[in-house]
Amino acid sequence: MHVPDGFIDAPTSVATGAVAAAAVAVSLRGARRELDERTAPLAGLVAAFVFAVQMLNFPVAAGTSGHLLGGALAAILVGPYTGVLCVSVVLLMQGILFADGGLTALGVNITNMAVVTTVVAYALFRPLVKLLPRTRRSVTIASFVAALVSVPASALVFTLMYAVGGTTDVSIGKVAGAMVGVHLLIGIGEAAITALTVGAVIAVRPDLVYGARGLRQRLQLRVNGALVDAPAPDEARDGARTAPVAARTSRRALWISGLVTSLVLAGFVSFYASANPDGLEKVAADHGIDKKAEEHDYADSPLADYGVKDVDDARLSGGLAGVIGVGVTVAAGTGVFWAVRRRRSADDVSPVSTSV
Repeated sequence: MHVPDGFIDAPTSVATGAVAAAAVAVSLRGARRELDERTAPLAGLVAAFVFAVQMLNFPVAAGTSGHLLGGALAAILVGPYTGVLCVSVVLLMQGILFADGGLTALGVNITNMAVVTTVVAYALFRPLVKLLPRTRRSVTIASFVAALVSVPASALVFTLMYAVGGTTDVSIGKVAGAMVGVHLLIGIGEAAITALTVGAVIAVRPDLVYGARGLRQRLQLRVNGALVDAPAPDEARDGARTAPVAARTSRRALWISGLVTSLVLAGFVSFYASANPDGLEKVAADHGIDKKAEEHDYADSPLADYGVKDVDDARLSGGLAGVIGVGVTVAAGTGVFWAVRRRRSADDVSPVSTSV
């Protein structure tokens, strides 16, 4: 879904750039309420993980591949505002370092891949979690559904953008059908990755999952040798209260394991990713959208096309590029989110008046 330069005309690119800038500004402010000293490092890790998994194109249908967009995953793990920032950091790193996604189309890509996916996914996720039983499994199910819907929604928004500012004369109806159809299939992969990741984190640190905040498990009492749920607070005569779900691993262990997983995915597993064109590339080629596509301004950069320049071995070149990408993304993301966190801490400090 990375839109290259030349697909969308200049006025529309400028307009979407303004929308993206406004969304990032709002998200920077909103993220202050979502981030704390525990979740700020996790947010940088989420950005790196999204970068890594986006390198893993999986086959779908008719010679087409897809990859994670990441908006739903980021929103559920660290919050919708922080999620927008996570995916925006990834897109910025991809555009500047790897020549993936046009620079003039950066506003299009942030609006489409960061804002739309995050807003749609979280707007669906929250009511689902409230309607379903308040269990870990419900959070995972809601994550699957939200991620599934967010991908074709993003494809539909791109089609609307192209209807307004497309640079070639094509049948918008056919493009819409092709885009939504193939991205519905890609959405199944997105949903599976999102649900598995959210479920894995909930299993060890549910307290760090933004979308699972407030999830509680009943205290259990042993009665006649069997464990039974303790009464709810309003039923308890002695004031017994529910307890938070216990953490099974430390934050440091979770962060290290997440980083190692990201490095392995980007540095090794990515070599086995599908080489088929992704959904947008396939539709663009089939329907003539790519007739005026322009070469990326950084096409000759040392890391263009996810390979290290002058490294002849394809496996080593791609692996090194993936490792570098994960490292740069986690550093940039963590820096951004710690800065946002410090700003929140500064805003929370009120001046102390003294009287003489």
